[in-house]
Amino acid sequence: MQSRETLLRQIPAVDEMLRLPAVEAWAKSRPRAVMVEAIRGALADLREHILAGDALRPEDLDPARLLPAVEARLIAILRPSLRRVVNATGVVVHTNLGRSPLPAEAIEAIRRVAEGYSNLEYDVARGERGKRFVHVEGLLRDLTGAEAATVVNNNAAAVLLVLNALAEGKEVVVSRGELIEIGGSFRIPDVMARSGARLREVGTTNKTRLKDYEEAVGPDTAMLLKVHTSNFAIVGFTEDVPVSGLAGLGRRRGIPVMHDLGSGSFVDLAQLGIGPEPTVGESLKAGADVVTFSGDKLLGGPQAGIILGKKDLIEKIRRNPLARAVRIDKLTLAALEAVLRIYRDDPADAAKKIPVLAMLTAAPSDLKRRAQKLAEMIRREVRDRAAVSVQPEQSQAGGGALPLGNLPTFAASVLPADVSVSRVEALLRESDPPVIARVKEGCVLFDPRTLRDADFPVVAQAVGRALGEAAAETGK
Repeated sequence: MQSRETLLRQIPAVDEMLRLPAVEAWAKSRPRAVMVEAIRGALADLREHILAGDALRPEDLDPARLLPAVEARLIAILRPSLRRVVNATGVVVHTNLGRSPLPAEAIEAIRRVAEGYSNLEYDVARGERGKRFVHVEGLLRDLTGAEAATVVNNNAAAVLLVLNALAEGKEVVVSRGELIEIGGSFRIPDVMARSGARLREVGTTNKTRLKDYEEAVGPDTAMLLKVHTSNFAIVGFTEDVPVSGLAGLGRRRGIPVMHDLGSGSFVDLAQLGIGPEPTVGESLKAGADVVTFSGDKLLGGPQAGIILGKKDLIEKIRRNPLARAVRIDKLTLAALEAVLRIYRDDPADAAKKIPVLAMLTAAPSDLKRRAQKLAEMIRREVRDRAAVSVQPEQSQAGGGALPLGNLPTFAASVLPADVSVSRVEALLRESDPPVIARVKEGCVLFDPRTLRDADFPVVAQAVGRALGEAAAETGK
């Protein structure tokens, strides 16, 4: 066994690797800087193995033997950072995986607008400058009954903008039980502080009454705020004030009421077998003066912050300087318009055309049939390297929506025979495209609720490769 120092001296030089015929062939269609980066990465890995005391032979340092490592590095460097993944977790609105997949109509709308110029801020009929929000305002008014509407780049921005425009330097009264934290450690009190509004907490964590709001209202009160808790629920000994109650108080005292719905839904999900979840229309009918919600959660569209409400308040919000800083872009607008048109023009088919709604409302019997189909495809790929079965499971709505929602499903379950389940899960994430699954009780689970039928062969083949690679690593 040669010493560590001897092995380190035998590591090939970058120039030596660049002169290999295979590397020269790769370099014909790739930038030299990329080739050098791939080689240096492969050599750095080799150096780490030597320093760690891994058993290496002199022939392992032969430049030709390093070509697979260089090629793997090259593929990783050239691969886009943001790319498609296969979501087999059963979490429908998966924030880490991009939330809502878009319907075909929205994807086509993005393509049409992206490939050339558009009338983003141009009034074609008048031949003069226009406003970008007009492309969706009419649709939003038709769908919700709101007097006016505008859109920004996400709901956190919508809340920030509304508070800054309507309550900067003044008090906003909100229940202590609604001071939530959303994904990424963003908290309502922090957003409020950044807006310049002052927080006035009322009530307790589990009980807030209308009297609490009434006693808090004073000459410095600019707004009454209700926040839909979305990603959690308090059960048991609880009490809160509905929007209608706050609206009545707001009218008596001349104070606007804002309702941050968070997820935001245009359809009554309870009628589709899930929920309950307040709808945008219900909030406006209850008397909310301003309503904000996300475009990429239960609505099933692109990331956007949607603001609806009274015309005079929306106009004031639009004129706020922050509105430009958080404005929505043309591709998002194109996708949002397409999604809104589905709700308006094909309301009966919205649950089928919009992927999020189709996934949320999938029948357990259909999920079981699809799980069985997926399990059979996986079984053919893995043979005797794992036990494959179908078992009842629970899906999640995700995205901070329906925290108590119960979504029964069936998952294809893979129990590896002789390899680590955690290693199999990691190898699935390293596949192309990455397959993101769940691990439970020593098994890898694949929930068909968040899979397209076209994903099934991709998943099955990825499982087969992962089990094979894991076995090869352990010598089994």
